[in-house]
Amino acid sequence: MLITKIAGNLNDIESSDKNIDWLEVEWEDLNKRIMRKETENGTEVAISLESGNTLRYGDVLYEDENTLIAIRTKLEKVYVIKPKTMQEMGKMAFEIGNRHTMCIIEEDEILVRYDETLEKLIDEVGVSYEQSERRFKEPFKYRGHQH
Repeated sequence: MLITKIAGNLNDIESSDKNIDWLEVEWEDLNKRIMRKETENGTEVAISLESGNTLRYGDVLYEDENTLIAIRTKLEKVYVIKPKTMQEMGKMAFEIGNRHTMCIIEEDEILVRYDETLEKLIDEVGVSYEQSERRFKEPFKYRGHQH
């Protein structure tokens, strides 16, 4: 099955009795326009989006009377870092940025992919955190820089 356009997003669809056949992708794959993957139910899907388009969590790639094929990211081990003060937030953000580690900031949490070397760093900063599993819902976009 060739997909060239996104049919919508699950957030915009009113509740439905249709079965969702998930196409699970890595977090970084949300930035890709071209890929070939298989859904949970074994449907082979080739995606070829126009330049400038990227995937989002919940994008509907295909819909018929019974089924929706939708994008979701794989469940990943993460650190959920919970700074209590602006000072903790600043210190932790500096250390994460200094390591060029990808992160997502949501409300009062910093989400970082699990990396055992980060645990010592987080402990040194003194910020509370926990290990968990999450699905990243937005693509991480690298910002250009030069050294």
